[in-house]
Amino acid sequence: MRYTEVVMFEVDGKKNKIYGQNLCYLAKLFLDHKTLYYDVDLFLFYVLCECDDRVCHLVGYFSNVIHSEESYNLACIFTLPPYQSKGYGKFLIAFSYELSKKEGKVDAPERPLSNLGLLSYRGYWTRVLLYILKKHKGNISIKELSNMTAIKAEDILNTLPSLELIQYRKGQHVICADPKVLDRQLKAAGCGGLEVYVSKLIRTPYNEQG
Repeated sequence: MRYTEVVMFEVDGKKNKIYGQNLCYLAKLFLDHKTLYYDVDLFLFYVLCECDDRVCHLVGYFSNVIHSEESYNLACIFTLPPYQSKGYGKFLIAFSYELSKKEGKVDAPERPLSNLGLLSYRGYWTRVLLYILKKHKGNISIKELSNMTAIKAEDILNTLPSLELIQYRKGQHVICADPKVLDRQLKAAGCGGLEVYVSKLIRTPYNEQG
């Protein structure tokens, strides 16, 4: 039995144009809304693979504009059909936010999101916010939550109401982290898929790379 591990590769679309284009062509076979084929120079591709002692097998990827004026951390996300429903999509979303944290930014995925994309992101935002609120003692603001998670305030405000964890008082939003509600929502949220080991995420920001 061969040992398998999950590995991420960062690919510069400008330096590896044909590889980037081929990733886009592959995704287009399964994503009707995929429009990027040729202009990959402005994108970084984060490629997820399952690697054993012989070879690395492509699982999926997400792409992102190198210099995004809109503070996007993900432009397109794709997982090959044989690897779907294994938590890899959740892993890619989590990885994109860990990159944002590394760079000290608060980001969001490029809009508009597909119905499936919105469902996946809502699941991620829900789990992350619930875990933070469960561990945090005392009051916490939307801005503090945003800075801790790299999730934009708008996405936090759109997620918390359905979890019954926020109220509007005297002209402002107030987080109400009732322990019983948190426990109930955490149970309903389920697991977050594969864990991103932040200690192993070693990356030089693009503008500092040679």
